[in-house]
Amino acid sequence: MQLDGAVVIVTGASSGIGAATARAAAGRGAKVVLAARRADRIEALAAELPDALAVPTDLRVPAQIAGLVKATLDRFGRVDVLVNNAGQGLHVPLEQVALDTLRSIVELNLYAPLLAMQAVIPAMRMQGGGAIVNVSSMTSRMVLPGVGGYSATKSALNMLSQVARRELAPDGIVVSTVYPSVTATEFHQSLAAGGRVGGGGSGPTPHTAESVAEAILSLIESGEEEILLTQNWG
Repeated sequence: MQLDGAVVIVTGASSGIGAATARAAAGRGAKVVLAARRADRIEALAAELPDALAVPTDLRVPAQIAGLVKATLDRFGRVDVLVNNAGQGLHVPLEQVALDTLRSIVELNLYAPLLAMQAVIPAMRMQGGGAIVNVSSMTSRMVLPGVGGYSATKSALNMLSQVARRELAPDGIVVSTVYPSVTATEFHQSLAAGGRVGGGGSGPTPHTAESVAEAILSLIESGEEEILLTQNWG
């Protein structure tokens, strides 16, 4: 898909990978719809970008996801791309995982991407196609103590992505997955519980948010199934 002129919804757009993806997409001529809870941040970002729309959205609330897609269609008349980026970490040993905390993480990391995909499918099908990129994590491809709860949500998202890619292919809707490793964002400052695993300088050098954004855009443009952003772990 060509990004020039495309309407692109980015969730979790108030910072990090989401904000970087929005800027990069706008730089290639896309009309970007920014979704996040922090209204001040996405409104400030929308003011920087040409023809951008900020829609304050709590992705844990199904009605707000539906409202996000409706606002996009009301403004632009179509939706070409969905980037499911919003997510939160949970970095504690499994014996310490609280069910209420895990439930909250599942709602954001798994239910929200599913509901967002369901919300855009009818419009994309009527248009004859579209692109969806789900942001997973390399932790879902590893056995990494301390992040089991978080990794489980991303592993489930991987399966949704793989099945959706096959189910939606006849409609011209291409579903792809990107697997970032540690990225230099606010992610580890907003964990639901716990702290950074492998801290103290023993972990890999973080990716930049911009490099992950470029991987996301390359999936949109190429239609490839996945990109793994691997690192060497010390």
